Amino acid sequence: MRRVYLMWFFGLIAVPCTAEKPSLTVYNDNFAVVREVIPLTLKKGVNEISQTDVTAQLEPESVMLRDLKSSDSLRVLEQNYRADPLSQGLLLKVYEGKMIQFEVPNGQNAPLVAKGKVIRSGYVPQGASPENNASSDPIIDMDGQIRFGLPGTPLFPGLGDDTILRPTLTWQLESAVEGSTQAELSYVTRGLSWDAQYNLVLPPKGDQLDLIGWVTMKNESGKQFDDATIQLMAGDVQKTQPPMAAGRMMMKAEAMADYAEAPQVKEKAFDEYHLYTLPRNTSLRDRQTKQIEFLNALGVNSTMNYVYDGTNMQPIPYDMGLQLDRNFGLDSNTKVRVTREFMNEEKNHLGMPLPKGNVRMYRRDEQGRLQFIGENQIDHTPRDEKVKLESGNAFDLTGKRVQTNFVANEAQQWMDESFEITLKNHKDTAVSIQVHEHLYRYTNWKINNPSAPFEKLDSRTIRFTVEVPARGEQKITYTAHYSWNPEADQTTGNAPAAAPAVTTMEGQVSAPGSAGE
Repeated sequence: MRRVYLMWFFGLIAVPCTAEKPSLTVYNDNFAVVREVIPLTLKKGVNEISQTDVTAQLEPESVMLRDLKSSDSLRVLEQNYRADPLSQGLLLKVYEGKMIQFEVPNGQNAPLVAKGKVIRSGYVPQGASPENNASSDPIIDMDGQIRFGLPGTPLFPGLGDDTILRPTLTWQLESAVEGSTQAELSYVTRGLSWDAQYNLVLPPKGDQLDLIGWVTMKNESGKQFDDATIQLMAGDVQKTQPPMAAGRMMMKAEAMADYAEAPQVKEKAFDEYHLYTLPRNTSLRDRQTKQIEFLNALGVNSTMNYVYDGTNMQPIPYDMGLQLDRNFGLDSNTKVRVTREFMNEEKNHLGMPLPKGNVRMYRRDEQGRLQFIGENQIDHTPRDEKVKLESGNAFDLTGKRVQTNFVANEAQQWMDESFEITLKNHKDTAVSIQVHEHLYRYTNWKINNPSAPFEKLDSRTIRFTVEVPARGEQKITYTAHYSWNPEADQTTGNAPAAAPAVTTMEGQVSAPGSAGE
């Protein structure tokens, strides 16, 4: 019997105050909330305290420090954040206008030591864009000659007392008591991100699929987090900063084994979003990408649909000039799209909120090998909602859409437009194709003389569903009647009685129509 593992659980957004391991909540949009407990040894009065183990992309205005033992014994008088650790470029900046020594290569012999004056360091502070600077090349004066670039390895004097080797937070703290305590440090930082990736696998025949979901976390914050509690927040959380691109990583498709007792990622609703907690603490190194499976659903029922959209038009505002242009919207698309749908519900072996992410679709061939058949994205999808994916275009199905009649009566403010849609099936089996037609001329419309039944999808779109025989074709014909005369029947879209009759194609089969609103 096939087993299904869905990752349900309840997690808290903060770690207990007594914990000393870091805690992270990572958001989709390249930022995170970091929480740590740090020890403090204070004297009564004013203290200067530094914390070096912070990220290089910390947002200083987000920093909060509170005493866990007493809420009123500690007061922050001043806070400073330095994010430019010691580097060659920074020291060159310090020595601009001064003479320093350079170790210059000397072929096979020992390097020479020569002096030069640093005219310009070329240093670009962390976070600044080099494009915004006139040039980032150092300029060195060597014996009266100007050199662009360093002549060799610079040799600097000893470090000053205020030199930092890592990003550092420094506080002036006023303590009401003397002794040791613990404080909770929390802040928002950029440079941490996550996204979801899915592998969808179909058997050699049939539509029952397996869906495997992974979370990919990326740390570019400049800090390593050891044995951290990590939570992932899914949803469109508004933050007033420019979004930064998160990396996409390739993932394995072969992850199909049954895990009988594997730890499970847990999910719970939090405010207007969803929070996913990793099943165990993990370390996240700087510049590291980490992947963890959060969903393994087997035997998910799905359906495949063929969709022909002859125009592929996006909704646009109605325009009288376009209404009367008989060539508007006549560019015919010949491709038939392949779509796959399934319900994200518990009875379909799913039923957990699915974070947005990329979906790679595979089908096994007769030898059991995975073959890639398409790729698409899903948005954040709540439970009990439908997931719809497009995998590409069908090779053996084609469509053609032709305008067969166009009559416009500008004086009486009505128009008729007729179409013939031809669907061809080169497969050895019959197929069902959904045909989407867009009523793009005007809001008030009525379908006359349709050759097949249709349904109204919205105020501007109708859908025919037709069977196309194996190695055969099927045609659909209809006439769209538009009216923008205030005296006309605004409910049915009928033209005024004085309007001349419009000749339609012979052999059409009447079917229930639908009027636009």
